[in-house]
Amino acid sequence: MDEDGVIRLRRVISKLARQLNASSTDAGLTPSQASVLGLIVVRGPLNLGELADLEGLNPTMLSRVVSKLQAMGLIDRIPDPADLRSASVAATPEGRQIDQRVKSQRAAAVSQCMDLLTAHHQAVLTQALPALEELAEALRRFSHSGPPLASGEPAGIQGRGPG
Repeated sequence: MDEDGVIRLRRVISKLARQLNASSTDAGLTPSQASVLGLIVVRGPLNLGELADLEGLNPTMLSRVVSKLQAMGLIDRIPDPADLRSASVAATPEGRQIDQRVKSQRAAAVSQCMDLLTAHHQAVLTQALPALEELAEALRRFSHSGPPLASGEPAGIQGRGPG
């Protein structure tokens, strides 16, 4: 993909993320809080180190988010009996309910907007999902590993042609 295409792709992804994140405010959550809660619901219980790694937040920011979610009654801290300095976090029933509401609102918004597209564009977006998922994973790995490989491409996508 040429530079203009990369810039367009980044802009579209950013715009979509902002618009989808706006739905989390209906539940009284910031986008970061909704994201952390979603990870805890799907993968929890998680220790804070695992959560920081998965979410890509620095420990200070994660601590603030976790404290707020706990104060809202959406997660519980579970002390590690082997190491009292360490703890895991798990979603409460209310946290699961809020997470489901945020996900349902986001899914409904995407579904309603997809219905406005032509059948051709709906099919193209559906066919692009595996490539977008791979791009998201490559970007996650890239952000954790630093500079690109010698080929200039993130791990997992070398040798692929344009498209």
